[in-house]
Amino acid sequence: MKYSKFTYSFMIFKYTILAIALTMISCDAKINHKNKTTAKAEKVSDSLVASRKVIQSKNALENQPTPAADNIQQWIALFKGRNVAVVSNQTSVVRSSVKNNKTNWDEPEVVTYTHLVDTLLSRGVLVKKVFAPEHGFRGTADAGASIKDGIDSKTGLPIISLYGSNKKPTEEQLADVDIVIFDIQDVGARFYTYISTLHYVMEACSILDKKVVVLDRPNPNGHYIDGPILEPAHKSFVGMHPVPVVHGMTIGEYAQMINGERWLEYGLKCDLMVLKMNNYRRTDYYSLPIKPSPNLPNDQAINLYPSLCFLKEQTLV
Repeated sequence: MKYSKFTYSFMIFKYTILAIALTMISCDAKINHKNKTTAKAEKVSDSLVASRKVIQSKNALENQPTPAADNIQQWIALFKGRNVAVVSNQTSVVRSSVKNNKTNWDEPEVVTYTHLVDTLLSRGVLVKKVFAPEHGFRGTADAGASIKDGIDSKTGLPIISLYGSNKKPTEEQLADVDIVIFDIQDVGARFYTYISTLHYVMEACSILDKKVVVLDRPNPNGHYIDGPILEPAHKSFVGMHPVPVVHGMTIGEYAQMINGERWLEYGLKCDLMVLKMNNYRRTDYYSLPIKPSPNLPNDQAINLYPSLCFLKEQTLV
């Protein structure tokens, strides 16, 4: 699809006006959202993730989509006896509900989140290493910040950065791996780099004949599709595929589209398995329990991101 300079300028103007209006609304509502912004459900410890969140309504967890990671009993056997690498960050958690010896039916539930890597290791899965996207394994690095390789202090596993000069796993890094698990929360915007990391992981695995398993998660912006389709001339790490700005897909659906459209190098297809969610309807509201990156701390920021991100490189006077 071709766009004239006028169309592109009008698009920027439209999003600028929208952003200013929404920012004014956001500032007016700042006090009301203060507690929401500082919620500690995403607290990250020096080990992997140890967090718990109080759910104030007894029905809060009912009819909510269940990320594939939470259905661990249904898929854990797939990885027994296999050498596994995990592409993950602070959002890669497994949820469990804790009753805490409740005496009244209307007492709040307490939900505990355990990091996927911790969970896999506790179940006897042979996790060999962890690959980390932009913002790092614990999601604390600023956008564009350099991410270095390291060793996890709790598990002793090597942490390999897939951001910066090494965006694609190398043959050496995948030599001792049979399966790569990808479990990262996306927000449904074309320029959010987790889907670019997904592309490069699938590409490396397709070349080296490794299997990729994506644990699907809800898209908090999955209720609509909007914006122009990326033109090939503007392809980069912050926009790799000809999809709209707001693409409407879950991370699992996006992986299937990468495969189906043959977007990988040489037109290769990855040996891909997507583990699905339960109860997911893209029209339903879904609040992320853990912030996906430092500058998206709450639902409001996530909803505004597809529009406000256009202003990052703009100077407003």
